[in-house]
Amino acid sequence: MIAPGFTGGMLDRADTLRHNADALAAAQGDWRARLLKLDAFMPELTGDGLLGWTTLADAPDDAELVLLGLDESKRPHFAAYTPGMRAPAGRSMRLFGMLDAFAPGEAATYAAARSVLDWHSRHQFCANCGHQTAMFRAGWGRNCPNCQAEHFPRVDPVVIMLAEHDGRALLGRQPAFPPRRYSALAGFLEPGESIEEAVAREIMEEAGVRVRDVRYIASQPWPFPSSLMIACVGMAEDDTITLDTHELEDAIWVERAVVRAVLAGEDGPFLPPPPYAIAHTLLTAWAAGPD
Repeated sequence: MIAPGFTGGMLDRADTLRHNADALAAAQGDWRARLLKLDAFMPELTGDGLLGWTTLADAPDDAELVLLGLDESKRPHFAAYTPGMRAPAGRSMRLFGMLDAFAPGEAATYAAARSVLDWHSRHQFCANCGHQTAMFRAGWGRNCPNCQAEHFPRVDPVVIMLAEHDGRALLGRQPAFPPRRYSALAGFLEPGESIEEAVAREIMEEAGVRVRDVRYIASQPWPFPSSLMIACVGMAEDDTITLDTHELEDAIWVERAVVRAVLAGEDGPFLPPPPYAIAHTLLTAWAAGPD
């Protein structure tokens, strides 16, 4: 199975440095230290799909440094948070064009940087008392000087899934999708709910299909802004579709041979999700099963 997009990061996250002020200061003073090049959260890529880096001397005067990790030579890599920075609303076509160009592992580093910087931009104030917070733990937390509450970056779990029935997979289409694109159904987990229960609920809510025997396939960080996509397949009890038009524009059952052909680039009844999306990984894994 192909590795999901935004996975395979090659930096050691170096958690021990986050707890050691002297070691962190030494890392920040290391002449070899690298700073991720970002322009309003947009990465700079080299011609071979590698992230662009510069020295810490190029960090703005008011920047706070987030430790991304160490490479194999123990060289520290950082990203810079500057007051007032905000991730752009939505996802630009320019960025999604870049996602196909990333060399293996590079998108994972970018995903970590984007998610944690965006978290800092949206969590400047304490959720407990409302006081302004300060960065600590090498940028992987914020603490409140007023009530001493500590806050850490969180990820939002999302189930993304196929229903399977008689050798066919259920795919859905949202109005915002490019023409002819269909993908796996998806939705956020709710409090007090297991992954299996969320899969069954979401498929029932969106397509009116009841599933059982949910099995896990793979997961993927999704940094827009900070989700964990959990890919699953559930066995449908029947193939009758009752569409929730608030969620989906259309839903179709597609045979395994058709999915294989479409993923191989052949013309078919739908366009597949892009390779960097875990829906593509999920479809690929399902298509590899027996007819």
